[in-house]
Amino acid sequence: MTTGVKAMIFAAGVGERMRPLTDSMPKPLLRVGGMPLIEYHLRALAAADVREVVINVSHLAQQIMEFCGDGGRWGLSIAYSTEETPLETAGGILQALPLLGGAPFIIANGDVWCDFDFARLVRRPLRPRELARLVMVDNPPQHPLGDFVLDAEGWVRVRPQKTSGYTYAGIGLYSPEIVAGLQPGKLPLRPLMDRAIADGRLGGEYHDGQWEDVGTPQRLADLDAMLSGN
Repeated sequence: MTTGVKAMIFAAGVGERMRPLTDSMPKPLLRVGGMPLIEYHLRALAAADVREVVINVSHLAQQIMEFCGDGGRWGLSIAYSTEETPLETAGGILQALPLLGGAPFIIANGDVWCDFDFARLVRRPLRPRELARLVMVDNPPQHPLGDFVLDAEGWVRVRPQKTSGYTYAGIGLYSPEIVAGLQPGKLPLRPLMDRAIADGRLGGEYHDGQWEDVGTPQRLADLDAMLSGN
């Protein structure tokens, strides 16, 4: 049974910190444990009965499109939102909205690896006030204080200075309303998150499993070793 919930994978970035690896290959196609990063997301979305996926592409776009194809081998239907130059996260969502439709959709950064069960986002719709529900994880060594804190009711709050919180996993359930009124162009999500926090409209949930931000060649090698059992 399909859920009707669509998903978007961010895969348009240049991957500056991963150079020279990303000079000839887009970051989501870098392999860990014998599989491209993006394929972990595609398999996990299919396992959660998500069937329609939008992938935004820009840097070395053709490689991603050739690898993922129409999504049929994973039981998915994949559409592509092509960006002449990377539009960042909010800009990418805004351009892809005609493909995503008017209902809340799942977002996943193509350069993270996580054992999160996307069905958790499918089973629990956004609350009436929520513009988005972010998946939060424990802070990695390179980001020891985290991004935000979560209150007892599952609302994301500003992290007080010198206080540790949680790190945003790059995964969440988003309402199209979060980009309402924006003009097309290169736009990050963080200012929209901050505004939603100020309005009491940003939710969150904690994931206590494994998560890795594959931001450097060394972290890529470490994750590959872990998944390969080396």
